[in-house]
Amino acid sequence: MIKFRTKFKSMKIRTQFILLILCAGILAFLLFEVLWQHKWEIGSWLYRKDLHQTQLDNTHFLLKLTEEAENYDIPSSEKDIGQAGELEHFFKLADAYTALYIYEVDNGMFRAGHPADIMYNPSLSRGLLSLGYLLTDGTGEQMQVIPLHFRNGLAIVMAYNYQHVLFLCPWLIGCLLLSAFLFCAVVLFFISRKMKSILVLEREVLTMSSGDLTHPVPDFGGDEIGTLAKELNGLRNSLRDHILTEQESRKANQDLITALSHDLRTPLTILNGYLEVLKLKRNPDQRENYLMRCLKKTEELKELTDRMFEYALVYEENEIPEFSWISTNFICQCLLDNCDYIRLTGFSPCPSLPSSAGVLESDRIMLKRIFNNLFSNILKYGEKKSPVQVTAEIQKQKYIIQITNRIKQEHSRTGSNNIGLKSVQKMMQLLDGEMDIKKESDTFTVLLFFPLR
Repeated sequence: MIKFRTKFKSMKIRTQFILLILCAGILAFLLFEVLWQHKWEIGSWLYRKDLHQTQLDNTHFLLKLTEEAENYDIPSSEKDIGQAGELEHFFKLADAYTALYIYEVDNGMFRAGHPADIMYNPSLSRGLLSLGYLLTDGTGEQMQVIPLHFRNGLAIVMAYNYQHVLFLCPWLIGCLLLSAFLFCAVVLFFISRKMKSILVLEREVLTMSSGDLTHPVPDFGGDEIGTLAKELNGLRNSLRDHILTEQESRKANQDLITALSHDLRTPLTILNGYLEVLKLKRNPDQRENYLMRCLKKTEELKELTDRMFEYALVYEENEIPEFSWISTNFICQCLLDNCDYIRLTGFSPCPSLPSSAGVLESDRIMLKRIFNNLFSNILKYGEKKSPVQVTAEIQKQKYIIQITNRIKQEHSRTGSNNIGLKSVQKMMQLLDGEMDIKKESDTFTVLLFFPLR
C-alpha cells in the first residue's frame, strides 16, 4: 500500500485524476449494485416498521372480500358482460394499486376481472409504477390467491398489488444519489488536497518574499506541484547561500580593507619620512642606509598589494577551470620545482613522492597556482631551520598530498587573513578536490585530496 501511494504521488496530476475517476466510478458502481441488490430487504424492513404496507397485507380487506363475494354470482362466461357489470361494486373494494381477477375452480377459466386503476391513470405515480415494473421485470409485483364462495359456487380470485413497485423508484433515486455522492466526495477530496498543496506553496512563497529563507518547503511527491515545491526549495537554498556568501564576502572585504589600511599606513609614513630625510640631503654617510630602508618598505608594500590581488582571486565568481586528463607525474614535477625554489631561499625540503602514477581530470594552471600559493606561505611564515616535509601517495582512488612545515616564532601567535589558503580552498573545490588544514602549536600541515579516474 505504501509503495502504491508513493508511486501514485510520483505520477502527473492528469494521470492521478484519471485513475481517481476510474476508482471512484468503480466504487460508486459497486455501492449502487449492493444497495440495489438489497432493495427487497429494505422493503421488508419498512414493512416490519409499518412504514410501507399494501392492501393485500390488510386482514380487514380480505375479510371484506369474503363477505361481499356471497352477494354476487360468478359470470357463466368471459363474454357475459351483464353479469360482469354486476361485479363492479365488488371490484371497487380494491384500491388503485390492486387488481382482482376471477377464475373457475374446476377448469381455471377466466370469468371476470378488474385491473388496478393506477394502470390507466396518466400521472406521476403511473410513470413511477411503469419504471419500477420495468426495472424489476415484474418481480416487485405482489400476488395472492384467494378462494371465495360466491352465490353460485366457489371461485379463485387472483389479487395483484403493485404498490411495492412504487417503493423502487425512490429507492433507485436514493441509490443513484448515494453513488453520485460517493463519486463526487472522492473527486472533491482529491481536488481539495491539491488545492491545500497550492495554498501551502502560496504561503511558502509569501514567507520567502518576507525574507525568511530558513523554512523548508514541504515535499508533495513527484507530480507537478511536487516538482514546483522542489524547485522552490532549491531556489530558497540558492538564495540563502547567495545571501550568506555575499554577507561573508562583504565582511571579509571590510575586514581586509580595515587591516590593509592600517598595514599600508605604517610603511607609507615611514617611507615618507626616509624620503624627506633624503630630500634634505642631511647625513650623506647614512644615504645608503636610508635607501636600503626605503627598498625594504617598498617590499612590504608589494606584499600587501599582492595580498589584495589574492583576495580578488578568492572572491572571483566567474572563474571556470579547463579540465583535461593529467598524470600525477605532472603534480610531482610541480612539487619538485617548488621544493627547488624554496631550497634556494634557505629552506630544507624533504620530498617523498610515489614511483607509481595515476590519472586525474584537472586544470594544469590551477594546479600550479595551488602549489605556488602554498609554497609562498612557507616562504612568508615558515621556519628555515626546520625541514619542510612534502609527501604524496595514492590511496583508495585518491591522490593525497601532505605539506608540513614549522612556523616562525614571530608568526606563531599572530593571526592573518588566510587569503592565500582561502584561494587554494576555492580552487580545490572547483577541481572537485578536498583540502584539510591542521595546526598544532608551531607546526602547520596542509592535506590535499585529488580524485583519480
